[in-house]
Amino acid sequence: MMEQALTLLPHGPEFRFLDRLTALEPGRSGRAEYKIRGDEPFLRGHFPGDPIFPGVLLVEAVAQLAGVVAQSDPTIPPLAGLKLTALRQVKILGAAKPGETLEVEARVTGRMGHLIQAQASACAAGVIVLTAELTLSGKV
Repeated sequence: MMEQALTLLPHGPEFRFLDRLTALEPGRSGRAEYKIRGDEPFLRGHFPGDPIFPGVLLVEAVAQLAGVVAQSDPTIPPLAGLKLTALRQVKILGAAKPGETLEVEARVTGRMGHLIQAQASACAAGVIVLTAELTLSGKV
């Protein structure tokens, strides 16, 4: 199931910030990793000479994992067009750098119709760099 779960992402490889799932409780929670290679094009400008993984892409990585977790629920059909639609309590607490492995976690905290609530976090080098509450929505 874990290998197939990443296929639920609608993103192309250029905008996928999950390399592999390390844990999955379908419909409930998951963990994943993304190796920051250092050759990603956006790192050249963020920031020249001292690149860091952009905070908005930290948010994107946890949102992608929350979507994988939600869409993998065997008791609920996947939602069409699932997208990130709201953010709350987002805190960027540190930076992730090239060569580090970003470790992301997401837990679905609620569902109502086409809305999914999740809590998520990201760590790099063993330090929490992001915490967030997310809302995803799709079509039933």
